Amino acid sequence: MENVTLLNNTTPEKLTESILMGVKTQIDSLKETFTLKEPEDFISRMEVAKLLKISLSTVHDWSNKKILKPYKFGNRTYFSRKEIVSKMFNSNTP
Repeated sequence: MENVTLLNNTTPEKLTESILMGVKTQIDSLKETFTLKEPEDFISRMEVAKLLKISLSTVHDWSNKKILKPYKFGNRTYFSRKEIVSKMFNSNTP
């Protein structure tokens, strides 16, 4: 039993203060470990071509070769910006 609080001879104010201090320490520890996730950003084939400075046919070829992973929404094709950027930085690793 690590955190034992005795309620004998404790005023309501001291009990409230003790509870608030415990909650504050828990919130502070949560703030240190919490990271906000960024929403996934999808870009079109044209935006991929401009970003990578390649032609649309190269974008098409790379998606067929599984170099780029396409996401289909209806009849439109999008790519994850995060995946493209990570591929750019990891393309030269063995």
